[in-house]
Amino acid sequence: MNTRDTWASGSRYEDFMGRWSRQLASRFVAWLQVPSGVHWLDVGCGTGAMTSAICAHASPASVTGCDPAEPFIEYARAHSADARASFVVAGVGSLPRRSGGYGSITSLLALNFFPDADAALREMRSHAVPGGIVSACVWDYRGKMELLRYFWDAAAAMDASLDEGSRFPICRPDALTELFLTGGLRGVRCEAIDLPTTFASFDDYWGAFLGGTGPGPTYVASLDAGHRAELARTLEAALPRGADGTIPLTARAWAIRGTTV
Repeated sequence: MNTRDTWASGSRYEDFMGRWSRQLASRFVAWLQVPSGVHWLDVGCGTGAMTSAICAHASPASVTGCDPAEPFIEYARAHSADARASFVVAGVGSLPRRSGGYGSITSLLALNFFPDADAALREMRSHAVPGGIVSACVWDYRGKMELLRYFWDAAAAMDASLDEGSRFPICRPDALTELFLTGGLRGVRCEAIDLPTTFASFDDYWGAFLGGTGPGPTYVASLDAGHRAELARTLEAALPRGADGTIPLTARAWAIRGTTV
């Protein structure tokens, strides 16, 4: 992951993105349609959203979640009571192996943070059983992941070098499909998953960016008080409002899956 991003607190990441990533995880698991009784590897598991969704909805034999951020693994362990789930501090380049391999290897909202997505996918594929499912899901940073798109558009108005859409070119359906095809996977399928993300007020929206964990909050924490207030004013003026004062946004993610030969 990029050194300009801070991943220091599981609870603060939950405040920032957890409520949405957990909804997405359930939708992604349903979309994958992995048979029951399969051993899973959750790569870049973060605070455990995907592992929890797999246990709740996919009837797995086991799930191993791994992430290089120890605070996230500690949070995931503390908030998981399912005996089928285990967590280990490990990242791409040292993914945990299982004798016999995994029937499903997945990554939720982490693929774009890996320094080399091609190498990461090759390593994931190498840990899968023949005919196993390899999958990933990433936010549509360039387009309809609106809660982040509005934020980075406002930030870019202050600093033109800031644009998560440009930073993560892999987060497009054509780029993801090419990655999986050239990675030797077959039956590749990529589709959008859209979630409604409604905030009760601007304070509800802005407060999620004040925890210092994740790219957006890391950027906010780097600003002095004056620039932080300017960013907040720009955002508050730009965000749409419902008749009841809520902020109705859409969060789009791209889900992709393929099978090993």
